[in-house]
Amino acid sequence: MSLTRSLIDVRPLRASPVFRRLLIGRTVSVLGGFMTMVTVMYQVWDMTRSTAWTGAVGLAQALPLMAFGLFAGAWVDRADRRRIYLTATVGQAVCSLLLAVQGFTGHVPVAGVLALVAVQSAFGALGAPAAGVFVPRLLPKDQVAAGLALNQVTGQAMMLLGPALAGVLLGRLGIGACYLLDALSFAVAFYGAFGLPALPPEGEPSRAGVHGVLDGLRFLAGHRVVRGALITDLAATVLSFPVSLFPLVNAERFGDDPRTLGLFLSALAVGGVAATVLSGALTRLGRPGTVMLCASASWGAALVFFGLSASPWIGLALLAVAGAADATSVVSRSTIVQTRTPDALLGRVTAAEQIVGQAGPSLGNVRGGLLAGWTSGTTALVTGGLMCALAVGAVAATTPELRDRGAGGDGGRPGPAAGEPAGGG
Repeated sequence: MSLTRSLIDVRPLRASPVFRRLLIGRTVSVLGGFMTMVTVMYQVWDMTRSTAWTGAVGLAQALPLMAFGLFAGAWVDRADRRRIYLTATVGQAVCSLLLAVQGFTGHVPVAGVLALVAVQSAFGALGAPAAGVFVPRLLPKDQVAAGLALNQVTGQAMMLLGPALAGVLLGRLGIGACYLLDALSFAVAFYGAFGLPALPPEGEPSRAGVHGVLDGLRFLAGHRVVRGALITDLAATVLSFPVSLFPLVNAERFGDDPRTLGLFLSALAVGGVAATVLSGALTRLGRPGTVMLCASASWGAALVFFGLSASPWIGLALLAVAGAADATSVVSRSTIVQTRTPDALLGRVTAAEQIVGQAGPSLGNVRGGLLAGWTSGTTALVTGGLMCALAVGAVAATTPELRDRGAGGDGGRPGPAAGEPAGGG
């Protein structure tokens, strides 16, 4: 296999100038988002010196998504997705501007800062399902996986760059300037999406309110491939997400060295970037279900061996393997969701995917922290990785459709694959 074919597939950049501009805008916005994440944590800690308040930042970001996500998805499936995305982008930019104002003045209490973060997250909960239809509507079916891989690699790269850049700029320019840069990043995202064509739902629009949400949930319950993809992601995150264990494992096995602790998350991101850069062969393979199952099982196995490792360098290498497996699984899962879901339901299913992606790691951190408190960090990591691998094996055994070549290939529009019940809606 040639090196060129192994590298990330860049055909979408040539095939669609609209996708190219959208990707640039999204990348800049993601960079601003990671900068704001660090800035909010820094400001809240500076104002309160309380870990309870810094923990509340995560709640302010997660609760609006979980509370409004499915209803936002139903709305997205009733209207022009382009217009909704642009509206959500403007809303997020306004929140960043208000955060910048309070950052420069310093007269807003910490609860006010968290309220702005929550409102911005609510706008994000609206924009994410709208953006979920862009790739399958802008690119040929055989390039959807490549387009998602390009989204993934740019997002991972910004996860590496954004926090470091925020740390430098916080020291030089201050809190308000970092928020202002985030607001400007949303302006770039708005420009990137402004040239999109109108994107109303194809097929019957969603019913209003709770009825539309229930239609989306019925589709998820009835479509074995999409359901299996989301269950696999939950298995990987709820059962084995390791981030809350990093400080304890660092203290137990690596001498509580802060330099080692700082490298743990970086190792995950480096592995994710490397895997996505070399994803060309996998995205061309046309077997996203098989790839996702193997990658999710590899994530669990890598965390088992990380838990058993006594060497910091071997441990970091295993975390890089875990990060690579995670990134590969994310691209494959998104490919399944976006090619197997009818367009008229894609906003709601994308919203559910976003909720799973947000809630799964949070629950996984709670599970790991509680188990480690009762036993040890090593026990929590090893048992979590083993449970993940077993759960993925159970999904593979009970959902053979995921292993078929057709698991990511019919676009979801003609109807269910052979052997699958039709989805609701």
